[in-house]
Amino acid sequence: MSTLGRNGPAVCRLGLSATYRPGRQTIHRAMDEGLNYFFCFGIDTQMIAALRDAGARARDRLVIATGAYNWIWWRNDFRRTLEKRLRQLRTDYIDVFHFLGVTRAGDFPPRLREELARLKESGQVRAISMSTHDRKFAGQLAAEGALDAMMVRYNAAHRGAETEIFPHLEPHRPGVISFTATRWRYLLRRPRGWPKDAPAPTAGECYRFVLSNPNVDVCLTAPSNAKQFEQNLRAFRQGPLDADHLEYLRNFGDAVHREV
Repeated sequence: MSTLGRNGPAVCRLGLSATYRPGRQTIHRAMDEGLNYFFCFGIDTQMIAALRDAGARARDRLVIATGAYNWIWWRNDFRRTLEKRLRQLRTDYIDVFHFLGVTRAGDFPPRLREELARLKESGQVRAISMSTHDRKFAGQLAAEGALDAMMVRYNAAHRGAETEIFPHLEPHRPGVISFTATRWRYLLRRPRGWPKDAPAPTAGECYRFVLSNPNVDVCLTAPSNAKQFEQNLRAFRQGPLDADHLEYLRNFGDAVHREV
């Protein structure tokens, strides 16, 4: 277990997304195995159903994350999205509410940050966050203490967070949630020029690479079935990678990054 940021809830460092529809029973299995950070889109019917099943008896043990997307053609109405998620999930509050899809600083001006802060003041949201690929902007907001958490890309092929975000986490220490540990599966297949006798990493090794960095509080996994979830869970329980294995993953990640 870890703490999501300086003052956040206790979280299992492996979080679950149901983006690829792993099955309702797989989500319940994750709960039984101690996972408690669940990222839920409004269209994730399996996740919504499983979280409803858990009900009030387990609500205090769950950390439910959702959010509103940055659609440039749609007015950013955080409150309307929040109220919809509360109804869908049959809960009184959301633990982490993200502004999703921030590609540059201009997508998330101060007025939108103020709107998010008002949701937190209402008590319906415990922590406010954003999801972004703009690492420098994320580092700036981390240094300012503007958010309680942030969701960022970090994997063996994309390690820029090590210099552009992680050094700026103190003194405010927002929580860090990482996504796409397998770089959308590119890290699971051998790039051109990689030695034929050298294997490609497994998904589990990709998660272990991310979680070997202590700055990451939660690494999201998005299995598509129960078998994949069990494999990822077993790998997670093996703990951080050793120095030689980390170096291998970095070299493999560099080869993938050059190719794609």
